[in-house]
Amino acid sequence: MKRRRVQVFYSGKVQGVGFRYQVKRLAAGFEVTGIVRNLADGRVELIAEGQKDELVEFRQGIRECGLGPMIRDEVEFESEPLGEFRGFEIVR
Repeated sequence: MKRRRVQVFYSGKVQGVGFRYQVKRLAAGFEVTGIVRNLADGRVELIAEGQKDELVEFRQGIRECGLGPMIRDEVEFESEPLGEFRGFEIVR
């Protein structure tokens, strides 16, 4: 299966609630690499690379692990992977 890259912008009550830490912890259970970070405008940005089915399951896991009620909106962009990540990290 072909690897993909997703960039997702989460809005809602996603900063100051442990969102990034929960996403990083959850990523350990999936074969994905990438980053998660807070943005100055109050959103959280997720960039992840992996097999399409792993990315779908990872994003579903984010919504189902208790973070779903905090998310008001998700805007997703999909593209070809760049292979720039070695693991999954929180970026400040």
